[in-house]
Amino acid sequence: MITGLIIIHVLICIGLILGILLQSGKGSDLGAAFGGSSQTLFGSTGAMPFLNKLTAGVAIGFMLTSLSLAFIASRVPKSSIMEGKAKTQQEMPVQAGEQPGVPTGAPPE
Repeated sequence: MITGLIIIHVLICIGLILGILLQSGKGSDLGAAFGGSSQTLFGSTGAMPFLNKLTAGVAIGFMLTSLSLAFIASRVPKSSIMEGKAKTQQEMPVQAGEQPGVPTGAPPE
């Protein structure tokens, strides 16, 4: 479920980036006044109302997927490498004449 939600989230992110980049800035209307209009495909107002609504919808989807991913991530049981159940060996002091790592009752090799 998390993998599917992440894939949807990435697709929404790409759509949001494209929606924002396709919008024209505030100064584009001034350029059309001097050099004619190339926005006749979408009507007199151009594609701005459609792109604004598309961007707003994708932004809402982005927020919803972000919140749901954060909620799911907070509910997953946490495990840490630092809290592992690694057993440590206590080091015993080595007495004079003993070899480290060799049991005291075993003869040396």
